[in-house]
Amino acid sequence: MHKKDYCPVQKTATLLSDTWTMLIIRDLLEGPRRFCELERSLEGISTRTLTNKLKILESEKLVKKLKDGSYCATPRGKGLRMVESAMRRYGEKYL
Repeated sequence: MHKKDYCPVQKTATLLSDTWTMLIIRDLLEGPRRFCELERSLEGISTRTLTNKLKILESEKLVKKLKDGSYCATPRGKGLRMVESAMRRYGEKYL
């Protein structure tokens, strides 16, 4: 096997490499959100894309659907808070 098969940076980059994943996580780090709240917050996301992204994030155990139909970040998803914070600081400083 190649070294990249075990590279945690590559695995994390692959998981977070699309436009919407970190934005969904950003919103859910603030607390549970209903689908329609996420859809309003994520300007430009289609209903289908949001549905698919939430399914993927659930399968990766980053997001959980609650009994009331809202979504929340799991402890594993909350582990991305430091990534979200670093991205925010970088964007504020350099972009």
